[in-house]
This record gives sequence, structure tokens and C-alpha cells, in this order.
Amino acid sequence: MPRLRRFFTRGAIGGFGVAIILAMTAAMSPWSATNAEAATTTSAFYLDLGASVSVGVQPTTAVPKGQPTDHGYANDLVAMEAAQGVTRQLTQLGCPGESLNTFINGGDHCYTGSDTQFSDALVFLKAHYYQAGLVTIDLGWNTLRPCFVGSSVDATCVSQSIATVQQQLTHVIGTLKAAAGPNVTFIGVGHYDPFYAKVLSGATGRAFAAHSTPGIRTFNDTLRSVYTSFAIPFANVAKAFHEYVGATTQLANGVAVSGNAAVACTLTWMCAPPPFGPNSHPTDAGYQVIANTIAALIPSTL
Repeated sequence: MPRLRRFFTRGAIGGFGVAIILAMTAAMSPWSATNAEAATTTSAFYLDLGASVSVGVQPTTAVPKGQPTDHGYANDLVAMEAAQGVTRQLTQLGCPGESLNTFINGGDHCYTGSDTQFSDALVFLKAHYYQAGLVTIDLGWNTLRPCFVGSSVDATCVSQSIATVQQQLTHVIGTLKAAAGPNVTFIGVGHYDPFYAKVLSGATGRAFAAHSTPGIRTFNDTLRSVYTSFAIPFANVAKAFHEYVGATTQLANGVAVSGNAAVACTLTWMCAPPPFGPNSHPTDAGYQVIANTIAALIPSTL
């Protein structure tokens, strides 16, 4: 039986009261306050595919290790578009821990038998063939992540995993696009590097953060290349998280770190104390930044 789908239409989630994040979200957001009262004139679907970040996983009081919430980027995006007059029905098929292999072949904890996120997505697109809609694809990170274990980076694993991502994602996108109608827009979603925050963990952490960067950059470059080959816009989440900014700043605790590490500490739960951290998932502010990055790529006619 297909996995129960979740539908959310909620107000935008506010970010943390941190000046650098407020500036980032304000500067990136394509929605102005003057449009807040726009009348609803358009209706379309939004199919959100991926792993834990796609379903807004965050640590909560009930489940400190993290659980799906309605505070993710897909929810923020629905609220932002509603302010622009677009009513979008959100269908989230994502599964925490989903790799490209489990997306295609099953074996995750969300789908049983022959049912997979991939098969459900194809059924959905064929059923909505004549409708206008948006599909975001947020896959590949859990194929790469096992290469970063403890405080070490397995370079051979990184190379092999990125090659696997390229092959499997190409298959996924080609099949999804073939099933989709003519009025469906796809957007590929990149991934941030949560390991920048490890610089606060001493010399070992700083070394690990530095060694993680090349592999994750290559991973995002590969994602962009695959999406571009299908003429699909790529949401550059790493750039949105200011991961290539090295200017020194000050954290609230007075420790001077690079700008990318400071942003990682604010946009993810990596620097949060137990029981909520360290956790690699985005905060409310982080999810809003991802939503803004995706929103900037949505055609105005959609």
C-alpha cells in the first residue's frame, strides 16, 4: 500500500533573530511585503521528493534526534507562494535516510514490498499529467554521507559514491520527466555542508571540516551537471548557506570562526547543545533560506 502522503498549507516560519540570517533571507527572498495581500488566482500541485531535509526533519522536544515537521522548506515555499496568489497542494513523499538506491529499489523504513518513493512519484505524475505543478528533487546526500564517518573522510568512497549519484540520478530524472505532463516544472536541490561547524571541535574537527569540503563541492557540482543536462534549474543551497565565504565573524559565545562555520551553526543544529544537537538538519532559518533559493527559480508563469 502506498505510503500516506502529507499535505500542509501553513504560514511562513520565522527565522532566528540573528542579523546575518535576517539579512540573508531578506536579500534572497523574491517576495515583497507589498504582495502579501495578493488574491489567490492560481492552483497547482507541489510534489516534494527526497530524504529527511525534504520533509523538514528537525530535533523536537518529543524526538530530540529529529522527526518530520511542517517547518521544512516545502512548507515555507507553499506559504510564500500563497502570498503571491498561488495555492499549491503539497504532497511530500520523502523518507528520512533515503539514498538514491533505496529511492529506486526500496529497502527504506517508509515503503514496503514493491512500493517505493520512486514508484509513488511516477503514479502521482501520471495521475496529474494534465495539471500544472512543481516537483523538487532533493536526493543524493545519503548516498554520499557514509563516506564521512567519525572524524575521517574516505576519499575512495567519495569518488565512488559521486559516480553512483551521477548514474542513478540521471536514471531517476529521465524517468520522472518522461512521466510528467507538459506543464510541470522540476527543480533540483543541492546540499549544504554541515561539517563546517566541526571547526569548533578542536584541531581534529577543523581538519575534518577542511577535508569534507572538496568532496561535497564535487558532489554539488555533479548534481548541478546532471540537472543541467535535463535543462532543470539547480537550487545552489551551498552558496545560499555562504559556504564559500571565509571572512571572520564572532559567534554569540565569543569564539572567532570563519563566516561559513558561523552560518552552519545558525542554519543547522550542528552547534546546538544536547539533547537537540549536534544535529545536521536545518533550523527554521535554514529551511527558510532553502525555500528562498528554490522560490527564486520558479517561473513566474507557474
